[in-house]
Amino acid sequence: MIHEVAELTVASQDMSAFEQAVKEAAPHFQAAEGCHGMRLEKVIEHPGQYRLIVAWDNVEAHMVTFRESAGFQAWRSLAGPFFTEPPKVYHLALAVTGF
Repeated sequence: MIHEVAELTVASQDMSAFEQAVKEAAPHFQAAEGCHGMRLEKVIEHPGQYRLIVAWDNVEAHMVTFRESAGFQAWRSLAGPFFTEPPKVYHLALAVTGF
């Protein structure tokens, strides 16, 4: 399993509406093949900055299967209008478990 991390920035006055849009988009992730969970976290020090963290079977499940799906289009139509800059997306694989 890998994790997608998307750095998202929205205008501070749009934060509540953006969070609601992500809640509405959650079922599209839940229905996606190879997706095991998603969450949105706020960056405390920088209002309007978020991290979307999604667990996938592998990078292909995210970058091919999901990105080519209607669920991705729905996600982008719900959340995309709030982005003030393009998302920065990367993938993480577990290297060490501390405890």
